[in-house]
Amino acid sequence: MAAKFEAENLILATWLMVHRADALLKISEGKLFGEYKLNSERYAVLVTIQYLGGSAKPSEVARWLQRSPNSISMLADRMVKAGLIKRTRDRIDRRVVRLTISDRGKDALKPATQAGWDFIQEILSPLSYEDRRILINLLKMINYKTLEYLNPGADIERMLKDEAKSHNNLMERLVEYLEPPILRAKPQGGEKGKSIR
Repeated sequence: MAAKFEAENLILATWLMVHRADALLKISEGKLFGEYKLNSERYAVLVTIQYLGGSAKPSEVARWLQRSPNSISMLADRMVKAGLIKRTRDRIDRRVVRLTISDRGKDALKPATQAGWDFIQEILSPLSYEDRRILINLLKMINYKTLEYLNPGADIERMLKDEAKSHNNLMERLVEYLEPPILRAKPQGGEKGKSIR
């Protein structure tokens, strides 16, 4: 009986820590991006548009951010009013609206991205290279089970392969966007020169 209670207590403690870490990271990102007149949502939209080549349909942004098209449309309205993005009509199909980053958005995005990268390095600095790899694998397991829950009967392996491909493309674009030395990990222990990507 005591062993069962301990196991259930550990499950609950794990679940609470995952939620607590997520909440604290969101609060920290809000504070960090606030210094650039952004919030986490606005920053995510800007990064997504940048990743998608500097122009994207709201539905593409919604799919990338796993948000409803309606919520992205409302967020885009506020970002247009703030001067961070522009809505333009597609040259080929005038019915299609595309979101592009304004000069003001670009001026905020680059330093916010740099600050975000510095933040990521600071927060993950207590973890060794091996600890990071273990954490990634653990989070992948949680993601897998969550995707199974949300998409019963779907080909989860295929979904994860597509996500991994998109992730790799995003990392390549971030490397291009930031100065190359920034994305090199500081040597830790016996893992000299290894990147934390």
